[in-house]
Amino acid sequence: MSATTSIEVRKPGLSTTVQDGGRSGYYHLGIPPSGALDQYSLAAANALVGNSPDDAVLEIVYMGPELRFTGPAVVAVTGATIAPRVNGETRPQWESFAVAEGDVLDFDYLKSGARAYLAVSGGLDTRVDLGSRSTYVIGSLGGVDGRPIAEGDVLPVGSGGSGRAGLVVPDDLRSSTSKDVEVRVVMGLYDHRLTDNGRATFLDTTWTLTPVADRMGFRYAGGRLETVDREPPFGAGQDPSNIVDSPYPIGSIQVPGGVEPIILHRDAVSGGGYMMVATVISGDLDIVAQSAPRTRTRFVEVDLETALGLRAERKDRLARLYASLT
Repeated sequence: MSATTSIEVRKPGLSTTVQDGGRSGYYHLGIPPSGALDQYSLAAANALVGNSPDDAVLEIVYMGPELRFTGPAVVAVTGATIAPRVNGETRPQWESFAVAEGDVLDFDYLKSGARAYLAVSGGLDTRVDLGSRSTYVIGSLGGVDGRPIAEGDVLPVGSGGSGRAGLVVPDDLRSSTSKDVEVRVVMGLYDHRLTDNGRATFLDTTWTLTPVADRMGFRYAGGRLETVDREPPFGAGQDPSNIVDSPYPIGSIQVPGGVEPIILHRDAVSGGGYMMVATVISGDLDIVAQSAPRTRTRFVEVDLETALGLRAERKDRLARLYASLT
């Protein structure tokens, strides 16, 4: 690939940001990891074009951008079903393909899922903040001036890319999306604040994702959780969901007022004063990331041993993905 290749943004899409594997080591200072919400689709897109798993890509939400390439490149699109087009001709997803100097890449309408990932061989060579190119809008970190891409932006592409067109992710290693999903959770840390009825409601309800679903959190509607009567401890508020401020794990589920559970995702705040009734296992955060509003969701309890086993299965799936593309 030419070292001078860059990408000109003609149309930015709805909310397209530069994301990589995320920044670690700063959550205790209130700076979240950010990075791709769907980490598996990030890894697959990068693998298809010969990048390292954490190289920077474009995360595309609901509506795709229109991009012009100033030089040749090898690209791939994974994640949500939103067909890429080169000069108006449809290209496959989960496969690498070439673009030439002057080619224009845009996207058809979204068919399913919520977030697609566009990787370019060599990776996007945007600015690095705190060890990552990932965009964290609230903190103005990473990406393009810490914001979503905009019309007129020029995105530099790293040199030395080794991608080749024609690589294909096998069907059994592609992620699927659905309007009915199960999300596995480990209960706690504050599920003792729920009554038995409240706990059963949380696990037995089919929750519906509301339009409030972004990189910070996904809010669900469908029931009300009954909490244990108590005298609020010193430092906690009067809301039945209030606790003395505590750190929030990524994937933790808080329920302000006992209604509308919120799954905290990769741009979420690092702590606060709402009880966390459960935490989504790491692998299923990808399922949450691909949930569009009105997705029907059931929370399925697993124990810690099962969660660790599922994490091992995810690691094995990634190994099989890489092996299939070598």
